[in-house]
Amino acid sequence: MTITLEPITRANFEAVMDIELPPDQARYVASNAYSIAQAHYYPEFQPRAICLEGKPVGFLLFGLPEQHAPGHYGIYRLMVDPAWQNRGIGRRAMELLLEELRARPDAQRIWICYKPDNAVGQRFYASLGFVETGLDGDCEMIAEIRLAARGFR
Repeated sequence: MTITLEPITRANFEAVMDIELPPDQARYVASNAYSIAQAHYYPEFQPRAICLEGKPVGFLLFGLPEQHAPGHYGIYRLMVDPAWQNRGIGRRAMELLLEELRARPDAQRIWICYKPDNAVGQRFYASLGFVETGLDGDCEMIAEIRLAARGFR
């Protein structure tokens, strides 16, 4: 099972847009359409299709927002098509993204926000090493991975 993170292109745009979550999950994450539009107007946001053997089966959005310090990367969206959930696809996609972000020379912190009542998300992110730090101004939980200081030698 090969999972890759691919840029959103004309070739995969509609397939990614068509992925929807059931109402009990959709209340936790913005739609792919909204997220892709956001990325169009906020160049610091990077959208990616989560692909299984080249076929889009999910979506994620991350970036280095201007209002945060350099090296502080945010993960804004993660979703996997319900037909493909519980197969390790979301975990592998997050592992790939975390590897990419950790490899950036300026990376110091990776953070994610989620609704405090999202127990499944909380357990999932904690299993990847995220540590809760408190609520933000929108009453969403902030969890982060702090990276070792990269000093000069």
